[in-house]
Amino acid sequence: MKRNFLFLFAMVTIIASSSAFTSRRLMFRISRNYVSAATHKLSYRPKSTSDCSPMLFSSSSFEMTANEIQMKDDALKMINASIRAVDPYAAIKRKIVMCKEGDTLETLVVEVDGDDDGAEQIKYSMSKYDRIRVLSVGKASAAMALAAGEIISSCGKQLDGVAIIKDDHATTEEIELLKEKYNIVVRPAAHPVPDARSVAGSNEILQLAKTSDSRTLVVACISGGGSALFCSPREPLTLDDLMQTNSALLASGMPIEKMNVIRKRLENGKGGKLAAAAFPATVLTLVLSDIIGDPIDLIASGPTVPDDGSGWDDACRLVQEYGLEADGEYALPDTVLNLLRLGKEGQLEDTPKSSHPAFCDSPPLCQTVLVGNNRAAVMAAANQAGQLGYNPVVLGTRIDGEASVVAGTYVAMAEMLSQQREHHGVGSYQIAGLPAALIAGGETVVTIPAECNGKGGRNQELALSAAIKLKEIGLRDVVIASCGTDGTDGPTDAAGAIVDGASVDRIEQTNTGRCAHDAMKNHDAYHFFHDDNADYRSHHLIQTGPTGTNVADVMITLI
Repeated sequence: MKRNFLFLFAMVTIIASSSAFTSRRLMFRISRNYVSAATHKLSYRPKSTSDCSPMLFSSSSFEMTANEIQMKDDALKMINASIRAVDPYAAIKRKIVMCKEGDTLETLVVEVDGDDDGAEQIKYSMSKYDRIRVLSVGKASAAMALAAGEIISSCGKQLDGVAIIKDDHATTEEIELLKEKYNIVVRPAAHPVPDARSVAGSNEILQLAKTSDSRTLVVACISGGGSALFCSPREPLTLDDLMQTNSALLASGMPIEKMNVIRKRLENGKGGKLAAAAFPATVLTLVLSDIIGDPIDLIASGPTVPDDGSGWDDACRLVQEYGLEADGEYALPDTVLNLLRLGKEGQLEDTPKSSHPAFCDSPPLCQTVLVGNNRAAVMAAANQAGQLGYNPVVLGTRIDGEASVVAGTYVAMAEMLSQQREHHGVGSYQIAGLPAALIAGGETVVTIPAECNGKGGRNQELALSAAIKLKEIGLRDVVIASCGTDGTDGPTDAAGAIVDGASVDRIEQTNTGRCAHDAMKNHDAYHFFHDDNADYRSHHLIQTGPTGTNVADVMITLI
């Protein structure tokens, strides 16, 4: 099987069914200056370990082996496949459809349980509604709103809405089409720290919700990133209070699901408050999950679902646990701490629970459907691995913890599997034969100390830590990649990074002054990896640009 492994661009084109919206393109920029049509085959691609070849490298070599070059290409193909599988436009199209009753288009049918025969469906008769509103927040907001608008507009009802997106996460064509054809305005805003545009767009959405009535169907499209983008401060808090809070939460290393427990209590739309504002309207929520385990009450801080799982006490406990108190390392603003204290003392109303009329009617006015998640991305990568000749193993989609620690686990597994090459007597206990592809999903964290000025993200830090460990144990013919499906890893233009056992040596030898251990200490993986002039073999950053989706991270280890 021949495959080109050196390339300038790998294009992923997702074809939509609409003639007005013909395609959405995701571009992976791996190298600017190095193109070749050469191909290599893995030297150890037998189906049984008894035929495995020994490692093909000199321990003093900084160059990539033929196997590493091939595996780098293959890992990027797997990442392509994973992102393609969770395209939000396609995800919405798979889940909802407008069906005919007689000669008219009158029933919106929503599939709940996937593609299996007999899957549960929710049906909305359009005769019950005068107006449909699409309220969309998150990194996938534009694409989700576009698909929803395209489907819903066919019923002929009045349609309007707002979509809050992260800067540069929608094309000019998408923005114009949403406004001109579907009357849905797009409001760009900052992420991960909200800005004044976030507040203005959020208040616009809340106002539309409040002016909805029992003859209104609200279609809420929720995706990762919504917690920062959908941001309306609760009085007496200000935007500056929330910006400082978000920065402190990010620096503390707190997982996103715990961050959202605090965020819900500081804002006007989170934790079921958007649905409460829309009452007595009917609310259909379509969710693209970016959180491990798909807890719908935590994705984008659960604006349309009851907040039965947390309260003021939980938020205050997290403040203590992560050093967010007034004298802590990551102190929250005094105004925020005071509000949390008042809430714990019972002086402030908490988020709406299942007893709220928006949630307790039968049939329920508010229903939520998961349209895509990390599992879909991971399984697509595994399928691609199998097609490329690997023995894929899915390690799970709940991977979390410090990025550097998780990296060590992957390297340890790779070392164990690699022993099959030289017949170390461990073949009977291996989880896969070679060549193997270990694929996982989830979201790691990086705990950043105060005054740290490094630049990077959890995926780049994971890759850097893995590269250091691979060098330390002298392990070659292993490639490890970690990538954020949204195309953005931390405050950088990279989605993640891809490394092998000689990455550290290659970078340090060709870039005077760079030190992998210093970069790890300073959480500065981006500057360690970044090199605009690098050829394919020396380019370690994965740069996709905004992908228009967000289902956490995909991590790939090839042996």
